[in-house]
Amino acid sequence: MRKIQNILFLALVGFLLSSCVTARKVNYMQEPDRYIPSYADTLSFEDYVLRIGDRLYVYVYSTDENVQKMYNAGGNSSQMRQQMSNGSHYGSYDLYTYLIDEEGNIDFPTIGKIYVQGMTTRDVKHKLEEELGTLLKEIPGYSTISVEVNIVNRSFSIIGAQSGRYMINKEKMTIFEALALAGDLGEFNSRKEIKLVREKNGVTTIKTFDARSKDLVNSEYYYIEPNDIIYIRQIPGYSFGINHVTTVIGVTAATISFGVFIYSIVQTGINHVNKYYGKKSSSSTEGGTK
Repeated sequence: MRKIQNILFLALVGFLLSSCVTARKVNYMQEPDRYIPSYADTLSFEDYVLRIGDRLYVYVYSTDENVQKMYNAGGNSSQMRQQMSNGSHYGSYDLYTYLIDEEGNIDFPTIGKIYVQGMTTRDVKHKLEEELGTLLKEIPGYSTISVEVNIVNRSFSIIGAQSGRYMINKEKMTIFEALALAGDLGEFNSRKEIKLVREKNGVTTIKTFDARSKDLVNSEYYYIEPNDIIYIRQIPGYSFGINHVTTVIGVTAATISFGVFIYSIVQTGINHVNKYYGKKSSSSTEGGTK
């Protein structure tokens, strides 16, 4: 019985320890080693280039009240920025945004079609200022036009864990800010092999990285872009897990006690059966001798 107990104990301890969620599996900013990769210094942030289907909010600043009213029927810029910072869907501002059509144009009042596909918001700002400046320079008392351009409804998606669509509420958003916005990953989701699906210039790429690596902050994976999809998988075999040593000890002790209890009942039954058949066999032998 002692041998069976020892085997049972070792098997249970091995299983429970393999189910432990250790700090190494869930902590960020760890030093690279043979298990955690080191990333080359490839950090770069490129301004987002506009694509078909994007929507732009444009606000025109001018000291001329009539010009202000002509181009800014959608409210004031500070309200729009407030909605952006709150990550909202911009509500009524959808009525006053400019959709980039299938030909890469927006249709702007008094100017008409303007090709913006492949440009940055800064490029569009300069282009509109130039076009409006040429158009309005004949107005008496005309002053310099200034234009603010923002992309609205910029978002990224997470699938696999904390699935959902989340708004990008700042110009540069890091992968850690994106995960924090989604409520982090939990204990049983893998940080080791996060997949990033990104479309650029009509080409879709899938990249895999380890979010535990300290070197991630210097890599191409550090910043996310609008329309990125982040796939997070569950750690294999972790339909349940134990994350504290005291819990491991408690569960192990309780399981062993239960196992010993069951073993004792089974062994007692076997002993009674053997005793019964032993007596019966002995009686048969005595009867035959007589």
